[in-house]
Amino acid sequence: MMEQAQQNGVPGDCLIFVHGRDFKPSATELLDLNIAALSAAIERDRPELLECFHQLQKQLSYYGDFSNQFLLESGGHYDESLDIGDRRNALLKLKSLGKTKHFGVTRYDRLPGKTAIAEFAADVAAPLLGSIGLSKALISSVARDLAEYWNDKSEFASNLRNRVRNTLIESLSRGDRIMLVSHGTGSIVSFDVLWQLSHDPEYAERYSTRKIDSWLTLGSPLGDSMVRRRLLGADRKGRERFPTNILTWHNVSAEDDYMCHDNTLADDYKQMLKLHQVSSIRDYHIYNLSVRYGKSNPHSSVGYLMHPRTAQIVADWIRQKPADPLPTNIL
Repeated sequence: MMEQAQQNGVPGDCLIFVHGRDFKPSATELLDLNIAALSAAIERDRPELLECFHQLQKQLSYYGDFSNQFLLESGGHYDESLDIGDRRNALLKLKSLGKTKHFGVTRYDRLPGKTAIAEFAADVAAPLLGSIGLSKALISSVARDLAEYWNDKSEFASNLRNRVRNTLIESLSRGDRIMLVSHGTGSIVSFDVLWQLSHDPEYAERYSTRKIDSWLTLGSPLGDSMVRRRLLGADRKGRERFPTNILTWHNVSAEDDYMCHDNTLADDYKQMLKLHQVSSIRDYHIYNLSVRYGKSNPHSSVGYLMHPRTAQIVADWIRQKPADPLPTNIL
């Protein structure tokens, strides 16, 4: 009923996903996987809200076609069928856990592929690289599509922003209550688009006062100092430095996720609170139990969406109430 109403231009509750970097399956497959993961988490932890979740309008702001084309032209290889199958296997494995208490450090430490060296790299080496200015070189070697996003001579960033901006404008124009869910570098694209809607003369007059009800960032690199220097608005002062269209910001970061080695954003964006540009910014630390291709993958979107913390944030948004603390045994 709600999806039909929104297709007819009537406002409602809308969940918008923005994916991250690297190769991606088709928009239909990726949206189905995101919905399946989050639906399973809601059913596990908040079954009384499952029907409400199903009634939400759900959209994916997809730019994987641009990313895939760039990465293939850069010499990459992608097996979409294998990727989809591995994502579904990760989802099935997480669904088998069954209880919220299983998502803690004890089970995380038993995942395949975890070593003390990897933990050292995530906890020590990545922040050090960022502090001495080597992040750009590191990103260029392991995240070529993100490096291309910051290539001033390329249309890549413009193409990605157009996709996300068009999705948001459609929903904002309809008057929806929006939860924006951005994974990994998708939070960079989302931030830039939110800034454009707030301050770019082409959009600000119409959209600067229209709010995203809740922004949920998962495995976000927005705390990295080099990333913050490259965001739209980084050269501005005062209220023009940040988006003005976010009510509440939740940031979830997983242990050992190198993409969010600076895993707290409330400290980096506290000026938004001082300027009354956002109501709250809350950080959460989790253990991402996803296994991809037989190895622990703490940046996996499936693992983030299946986690009890994510389920709780989404459930509380559905119920329009502040988040309650989770049991300490899964933190």
